Amino acid sequence: MAAPGPGEYFSVGSSVSCLTCLGQRLQGEVVAFDYQTKMLTLKCASSSGKPNLSDVILVNLAYVSEVEIINDRTETPPPLASLNVGKLASRARTEKEDKLSQAYAISAGVSVEGQQLFQTIHKTIKDCKWQEKNIIVMDDVVISPPYQVENCKGKEGSALSHIRKIVEKHFKDVESQKSMQRSQAQQTQKDSSLSS
Repeated sequence: MAAPGPGEYFSVGSSVSCLTCLGQRLQGEVVAFDYQTKMLTLKCASSSGKPNLSDVILVNLAYVSEVEIINDRTETPPPLASLNVGKLASRARTEKEDKLSQAYAISAGVSVEGQQLFQTIHKTIKDCKWQEKNIIVMDDVVISPPYQVENCKGKEGSALSHIRKIVEKHFKDVESQKSMQRSQAQQTQKDSSLSS
């Protein structure tokens, strides 16, 4: 492969403007560039309008009709920010445990309702696990199938009361969602019968 010619290589930190084949104008700072795949990574102003955020866009230069270098950076780019490897490893481990828990529930034959309830509780209380088909919360509360409020067992106290409230709210929200879907389906059916 021949060495890149003028306008075929982009230095990290340079400002560029691109016109995509769809007519979209992209402008930003070069974060990375891969010559072999012709992929350009730009850091652009945030689409949310928040000044402390940026959008990062991957641009395939095969689909760009025009590229203009606004400001070419020739000095050495600043060093990359260091990564907190411990935090990343902990996050990966937590995500893996969550996925294994979901897989366990499916393989144990837990109902969809039980799996949804587990996810709802787990959003609020991380100390939540499966024991066969039972949901164990904070090692204090056991929720057994069919996972209703009356199936919550444990030592009377604030933990049990709190879990019961979460379970009750979960099923109210599920019922409300089902009711809304039914009314939308009925409205769609009425609309289609009127137009016929």
